[in-house]
Amino acid sequence: MQFSTLFFDLDATLYPASNGLWEQIRLRIYKFMLEEIGIPEAEIPATRDKYWTTYGTTLEGLRIHHQVEPDDYLKFVHDLPLKDFLEPDPVLRGLLETLPQDLWVFTNADHHHASRVLTELGISDLFSGIVDLLALDFIVKPNRKAYQVALKLAGVTDPKKCVMFDDLIQNLIPAKELGFYTSLVGENGSSNQADIQLQSIHDMKEKMPQLWSRD
Repeated sequence: MQFSTLFFDLDATLYPASNGLWEQIRLRIYKFMLEEIGIPEAEIPATRDKYWTTYGTTLEGLRIHHQVEPDDYLKFVHDLPLKDFLEPDPVLRGLLETLPQDLWVFTNADHHHASRVLTELGISDLFSGIVDLLALDFIVKPNRKAYQVALKLAGVTDPKKCVMFDDLIQNLIPAKELGFYTSLVGENGSSNQADIQLQSIHDMKEKMPQLWSRD
């Protein structure tokens, strides 16, 4: 089947996890939990992991259990100089701009952070839109409803015509159950739980040449 729409996760998918940005975001999350909420330092890792596992994002757990305002949290944890971690990626741009499908970012981050990342990578003009946690009303991946909202926003009625790229296998499992073709980017999980595994998003054309076919 010819694919019509490609959904890309943002962090650690459109850029490598090894560049250190996600690690700095994680440290900002811990700092917020310590300084802004007052969670004891020794309890932060387990609390963060519990919220992330249960709700899909740390923010949702903090909203529910600590009445945290999303804007305050998002501004704090993403207050980082992205130029220290990201730069224009001409290889990625060359791949994306030659794809015939409609391209969307589908992320559990917020629109502002996603836009900043895409701008630093030099690819912001290539996407039709961004499905972020605000558009999802905080019901985020891997909640099945998140994928249904993403499909609706992208104007897609048949998930079998879609590909989902993500670095987390738990985000790809519900997508695959809905009918998406799934591509695991990186090594966070077993490739046999996704349809294909890429070491890097740069491997798209080598591993998935059918995306460039109009037949």
